[in-house]
Amino acid sequence: MSDRYQRQSFLGENSQPKIERVRVGVVGLGGGGSHVVQQLAHIGFQDYVICDPQTVEDTNLNRLVGGRLKDIGQPKLAVAKRIVRGLQRKAKIKAIADRWQTRCDEFIFCDVIFGCLDSFQDRDEIETFCRRHLIIYIDIGMDVHKVENDPPRMAGQVILSAPGGPCMKCLGFITPEGMAQEAAAYGAAGHRPQVVWPNGILASSAVGVAVNAITGWTGKTPSPVYLSYDGNSGLVQVHPRLEYLLTTQCPHYPLGKAGKPILQQL
Repeated sequence: MSDRYQRQSFLGENSQPKIERVRVGVVGLGGGGSHVVQQLAHIGFQDYVICDPQTVEDTNLNRLVGGRLKDIGQPKLAVAKRIVRGLQRKAKIKAIADRWQTRCDEFIFCDVIFGCLDSFQDRDEIETFCRRHLIIYIDIGMDVHKVENDPPRMAGQVILSAPGGPCMKCLGFITPEGMAQEAAAYGAAGHRPQVVWPNGILASSAVGVAVNAITGWTGKTPSPVYLSYDGNSGLVQVHPRLEYLLTTQCPHYPLGKAGKPILQQL
């Protein structure tokens, strides 16, 4: 092991070669995704598929890790690539300046994909893709809600969706009601509140979940994982819904239906 990674040698004798062999995808390179990319590069990941069609705006700079005033108008991909290259000069980076759905072929061979997305619809689509191709999916997200005269409530989540285990529907995070409400409000939601520190907390937790899934350093089965974040109290804890999970076998994405779709003539 290189001296550079000696302080993370507790992850296991062969942990660094495992990390370096993993192909990791990051979809969404804003507040959450920029933290994820930065941490993956520090840990030593060498193979990336990163995706974001947006450019840097002035309003992104309160949370975009690595973003500078001179980056305004530049692709978010350029910021992410600069972060990785600053730490891993030989890393393979496939950068997709479009919606991830247009380049599914680049993501099929990922071992882990981080989803740093805003909508339930986007989350549902990428989780479905990951389940079909037996890819570990890790979802992060946060939001701020205002309820009457109370202070704003900041909340977030980290969910590990692993092949065969509970999916985001099983965990009650994606629901038909939530999807319907989102569709009804499409285009009218405005700018969602975002700040840098909750994204950092959630991204750190998500990267930790991924490293455990890859190296097994804790000696514990990594699935299911559903962490909730209360930004007002600063607590990250296991979501109460896990206590009421009836089964660890996912009925929505059976393992027998994995693989490329097969078209049959009727």
